[in-house]
Amino acid sequence: MQYDHILIRYGEISTKGRNRKRFIEKLKTNILLNLIDFKNIEIETTRDRIYIVLNGENHDLICNKLKTIFGIHSFSVAVKTESEIEAIKAAALFAFKELEYEGKTFKVSTRRADKLFPLETNEINYQVGSHILTNISNLIVDVHKPMINVRVEVRKEASYITCKDIPGAGGLPVGTSGKSMLMLSGGLDSPVAGYLAMKRGLEIEAVHFYSPPYTNERSKQKVLDLTEVLTQFGSDINLHIVPFTEIQEVIQKQVPENYSLISTRRMMLRITDELRNRRKGLAITTGESLGQVASQTMESMFAINGVTNTPMIRPLITMDKTEIIDMAKIINTHDISIRPYEDCCTIFSPAAPKTRPKPEKVDYYESFIDFNELIIKAVENTEMIRIGSGVNKKELEELF
Repeated sequence: MQYDHILIRYGEISTKGRNRKRFIEKLKTNILLNLIDFKNIEIETTRDRIYIVLNGENHDLICNKLKTIFGIHSFSVAVKTESEIEAIKAAALFAFKELEYEGKTFKVSTRRADKLFPLETNEINYQVGSHILTNISNLIVDVHKPMINVRVEVRKEASYITCKDIPGAGGLPVGTSGKSMLMLSGGLDSPVAGYLAMKRGLEIEAVHFYSPPYTNERSKQKVLDLTEVLTQFGSDINLHIVPFTEIQEVIQKQVPENYSLISTRRMMLRITDELRNRRKGLAITTGESLGQVASQTMESMFAINGVTNTPMIRPLITMDKTEIIDMAKIINTHDISIRPYEDCCTIFSPAAPKTRPKPEKVDYYESFIDFNELIIKAVENTEMIRIGSGVNKKELEELF
């Protein structure tokens, strides 16, 4: 006997109505993308659960992958057995012995999905618990706060026994809430914003502004690495590398220094919005945190936002920098973000940027330049890189 299944429990998906099937299918696809290297697994979906059939694959490695996938409330390594009480008792004893159980309390919890099963829930709990107590000495039953909860799930086709729930990432499956363009700078904030947007089911496409020779290949590599980390939370990501040197040089020459940062952010937003339109996105996500820097005061954001009517998603808007740093460490983007390679915003940052810019003034300064032509040129020359497995849904179906 061995662990041969992983039982996955849904989170918010369980609250969905008629469109629940769409959420489940998307979660299944995201799981397959993340487990692409485990060729022997099979995935079975039901209204209430997803089951991964291991077929000899390493369950510890698979569990580490599952921890990062949005849409999963919790999961457990399981033993699948016949829906017959003696088989259930034997499987429960095996699963229990696989744990470090010395000095721990336990209980048995049964979920009897098959209402035709001859024993009631309490009787199953009693028989399985008694079997474990008979075969393992010095155990204590605690039905209120047990250290080990032996879960028995009785279904018509089979029964599943688990002894440990592993927390999932929660949220909604990436891709179920539409698409948003993430303005990804390479700093600490924007990757965390991307992570939180993905947690709410958004598919993201990242947009990075690259200004050679002022920024070098190592700053670009930072963004490639950050995007790769973000793919671990649900799906592949398209990264758009925008050539921004010409626009920044024009701004530095034509716009007063204290307004140059505001104008730069406005041009970035206009370019991102054009990419969003071409890629059929519905929103733009940024890593802005209120009051953190000059371009993130309310007045600055109001002036910058004046160039678009597209919904703006700012997951970090009320977070302190220390909170953002802590989250960056949790999602493993922190060490990449602090690499000492500056992005284009840092390189051209003015000494005394305007913190309360007036929209009519920035409109006036920009009116002397035909930015439309420069923006279209930048968009047309943008490089798109697919980060992740590169496997599409059709190829997944052929592989599994």
